[in-house]
Amino acid sequence: MSEFLDLETQDGVRMTWNMLPGTKQEALGCVTPVAAIYTPLKPILDMPVLPYSPLRCRICRSILNPFSIVDYVAKIWVCPFCFQRNHFPQNYLSISEDNLPAELFPQYTTIEYASSIETGSKMPSVFLFVVDTCMIEEEIVFLKSALSQAIELLPENSLVGLITFGTYVQVHELGFGHMPKSYVFKGSKEYTKEQLLDQMCFFAGKPRPNVGVIAGPRDGLSSESVGRFLLPASECEFVLNSVKYLCIFLVLEELQRDPWPVPADQRASRCTSTALSIAASLLGLCVPGTGARIMAFVGGPSTEGTGSIVSKNLSEPIRSHKDLDKGAAPLYNKAVKFNEALSKQLVHQGHVLDLFACALDQVGVAELKVAVERTGGIVVLAESFGHSVFKDSLRRIFQSAEYDLGLAFNGVFEVNCSKDLKVQGIIGPCASLDKKGPLCAETIVGQGNTSAWKMCGLDKKTSLCLIFEIVRKDGPETNAQPTSNQFYFQFLTYYQHSDGQMRLRATTLSRRWVAGPGSTQDLVSGFDQEAAAAVMARLVSFKMETEADFDPIRWLDRSLIRLCSKFGDYQKDSPSSFSLSPRLSIFPQFMFHLRRSQFVQA
Repeated sequence: MSEFLDLETQDGVRMTWNMLPGTKQEALGCVTPVAAIYTPLKPILDMPVLPYSPLRCRICRSILNPFSIVDYVAKIWVCPFCFQRNHFPQNYLSISEDNLPAELFPQYTTIEYASSIETGSKMPSVFLFVVDTCMIEEEIVFLKSALSQAIELLPENSLVGLITFGTYVQVHELGFGHMPKSYVFKGSKEYTKEQLLDQMCFFAGKPRPNVGVIAGPRDGLSSESVGRFLLPASECEFVLNSVKYLCIFLVLEELQRDPWPVPADQRASRCTSTALSIAASLLGLCVPGTGARIMAFVGGPSTEGTGSIVSKNLSEPIRSHKDLDKGAAPLYNKAVKFNEALSKQLVHQGHVLDLFACALDQVGVAELKVAVERTGGIVVLAESFGHSVFKDSLRRIFQSAEYDLGLAFNGVFEVNCSKDLKVQGIIGPCASLDKKGPLCAETIVGQGNTSAWKMCGLDKKTSLCLIFEIVRKDGPETNAQPTSNQFYFQFLTYYQHSDGQMRLRATTLSRRWVAGPGSTQDLVSGFDQEAAAAVMARLVSFKMETEADFDPIRWLDRSLIRLCSKFGDYQKDSPSSFSLSPRLSIFPQFMFHLRRSQFVQA
């Protein structure tokens, strides 16, 4: 599989079929769908970053790429997707076969464009820590130490905020360094952005602007108002070290834990959902459209507010898998509905929710999952905030050494492909932007019926699974006019780099389609067993979550049997005669271990 590894190294893409079935019927017979697993920010050796804007097709808006046909005399390039003829602008007039721009070099099928903005106007990264204080003193000491180290690793131009919660939610005003100051909200109540504007004195002593939506300095909020709650990391560290842990850690140092007493027969009053809702609204008010992460540190189940997962009475157990299957978890649907609304708000704002759940008890990850997944967040599960799993994971998020995650923010992913292909959807950490068009297939898988997706948070290993549908059909219309036997794909990823600069990464691929009686061997030669196993694992996981009566083991078995019957060599009624090409021989083993794994069995 070395050639597939080389393709991944060059473009960050692995495809199930690198020779595509030429018709819709043949594609259905291949069982494993035509799919690509794409890692948008995969580090690529010698990839140029161009300091200018890309050249786009007038019709389909695809970007100039090495597969474009160029007429150097007429200064025209032909788009390989829609065949539109486009004129080069003035700054490309010196183009020739000996003087090519980087985007036409054959080896640069993946390339990046960086916005040419001044350093001072780069958008800062924002980290809002949401900290649970309903924990024992020892756990808070562990957490305080980890957060102190994290702040030291933050980029200097990033902004930091702090919210703590227990029975009540406290939003800490970090810009007021003379003494600790916070705004307190009741944990059992829901708050709107309008209420936050009023109660947190965003317009104290100033007339409020007469606009429908207030979000950020452009809509009337002064930078001083924003700076009260989001402090630059460099100043934050100064405050911590020089003013004896005022602001961020005074809460953890002095208050220690939630002061409200907890009866022996009850759980702590923990308003996780209210705290996350206020955090999302605060970021929506202060830094809309800027890369931001809500980093929630939770030490137990939510028992207060709309998103609570269990009552305060210890006599009532936390819901289990069996309770969810039987519909015997009365708070589950209400909590999921709340978190779906939270995820839509975060996606609209371009912000991420990360969850660090460190407790022996459950904390409600099942209910929170939708908000974390759709925003591209990170989940860390550990027994304690003193556990190495938590401490090492938190450090790796920020450190810029070997294990740097390469965090990026506020991304948008778009796909373009040849007219004989359509996109069924994506399985991965993204949310649909409802960009409907001719590329959208009728059959939807994952986040579908769109050709653009929001990726609030992504890193160097974030991968998307794109499922395609071949729409070319058998019949005389296929040969009515001569057509190329090449399929083209272009993946565009807009994102905010960790240094605050906006970038666009473009990956353009070409694959050949094969059809007819002799196509089977060509299809086998282009089959990527590892990519196919990963795609089938994502598909079975998605179906288990979305289809009520789905039998994953039976589905995997039937898929494998159909694949082997199409591509295997055997004599009828002679099992010992069965053999598979080396290109497919490992795939049954992958499926065997997948069907036996906890992911499918549980």
